[in-house]
Amino acid sequence: QGLSREAAKRLRFVPGLVYVEEGAVRRQSPEQRQQTLAQMETLLQATGFPYYLIHLEEALELPPSILQPGPERASTSGPSGPSYKEAVDSFIQQQRQDGDSGTSLPGHSTPDRPAGATPCLPDAAQTQELLRSFEAAATATAREELLEMLRTHLIVQTARDKGYAKVMMGESLTRVAIKLLTNLSLGRGAYLAVDTGFTDQRHGDVMVVRPMRDYTAKEIAFYNRFFSVPTVTVPALFTKRREKLSIHQLVERFLLGLQEEFPSTISTVYRYGGSMGGTGAVGGLGCTHNPHFGCRTGEKLSPEPAKASGESQRCLLCLCGLDTFGGEWGGHWG
Repeated sequence: QGLSREAAKRLRFVPGLVYVEEGAVRRQSPEQRQQTLAQMETLLQATGFPYYLIHLEEALELPPSILQPGPERASTSGPSGPSYKEAVDSFIQQQRQDGDSGTSLPGHSTPDRPAGATPCLPDAAQTQELLRSFEAAATATAREELLEMLRTHLIVQTARDKGYAKVMMGESLTRVAIKLLTNLSLGRGAYLAVDTGFTDQRHGDVMVVRPMRDYTAKEIAFYNRFFSVPTVTVPALFTKRREKLSIHQLVERFLLGLQEEFPSTISTVYRYGGSMGGTGAVGGLGCTHNPHFGCRTGEKLSPEPAKASGESQRCLLCLCGLDTFGGEWGGHWG
């Protein structure tokens, strides 16, 4: 009965929702971007949770500290803060008081904008600067990686600014399986545990978790269909004329094509990723003996993902530790 959708469930925390608007690099007109923003704001308002609408152009104004892992948050169970049980009891009591008074929870308010006003878009100069950055990327694969990196940095910085210690991503089992093979193709095999695992602690003070990684995209689509969950569709990332597909798209087509003929393909790839032992050890591949994989920036990686003894031994973009030990294969790298 506790698994029933109608069963009463109580959140032990107040979540916040973040939507990153990427219409500029998806070749949407200003009118289409405003329409998408209005639709998303309507959906987010209906949840009753605090929400934040941010634009991809804001990544150009991120502070330099985003390229450094933040300090670990101190535990709140010590004398300096309340225990977990006390914090939960306080939250439940606050919920009951707000329910009796008919008011919303603190923070459950809309952004500082008049009701019914159209969401504002960034300046045209910022949009052009962002487009120049994406057009400077030589391949579609590089643009996919750039978009993912900027999106992650924006979400992590928003979590830091608003005081959140964890970020929950919506990556499904299908998306995790595609990322797993994509990372192997890009030379990021040593970092599968960080990029596809349940937890990602490379950012230090903000932990990234993937709670939806046990559900396939088809299961999520059926759930949305059966329970009439509203959705908003956005176009794909733009590609140059006569340009080859990115590695991400090729891997996605390959896996989904196999999935049609062999329904266990996605789950098999996912189980392979789940067989990784510890940090950076891929089950059966013996990468602890030959850990010289490359990151998306072309640097060699450390056998211990997301760990580095100093900033000079950390990749500036993905925040993972570099492999600074030559070893057997050191002479084969440029």
